[in-house]
Amino acid sequence: MDKDNINALDEINKGACMGMDAIHFILDKVKDEEFKKTLELEYNKYKDISNKIEKMYPEYNDTDKPHETSTMNKAMTWYGIEMKTLMDDSNSKIAELLMQGTNMGIIEGRKILNNKDLDKKVHEIVQEYVTMQEDSVEKIKTYL
Repeated sequence: MDKDNINALDEINKGACMGMDAIHFILDKVKDEEFKKTLELEYNKYKDISNKIEKMYPEYNDTDKPHETSTMNKAMTWYGIEMKTLMDDSNSKIAELLMQGTNMGIIEGRKILNNKDLDKKVHEIVQEYVTMQEDSVEKIKTYL
């Protein structure tokens, strides 16, 4: 069970870090102030989840820190965003890219919830992450 909890926390933290990275890389391309505010709020939600995971992680693994995205994944995310927005950096294109990443996070979170035997606290943080991302999709949809 502890292994499931550690793996769940690691995966959710990597997803939260990836969300923060993507928003950070894309924010300077956003010209619409309302969209920018929405993305800044989403960034803070990812950061909040990552902070919660960091605080609870020692209960399950006292030798390591929660996994984050690797330098290679960060570089690939940045490169992908740059290439996909080179010819089109409209709100619609940016929203589409963010929704694709967010949907991947929702899928990963749901798989964890459906297939892992988790402690109540870990289950709750994974559920919070999934719910936050589902809410995010609804907000981002308005910019498509």
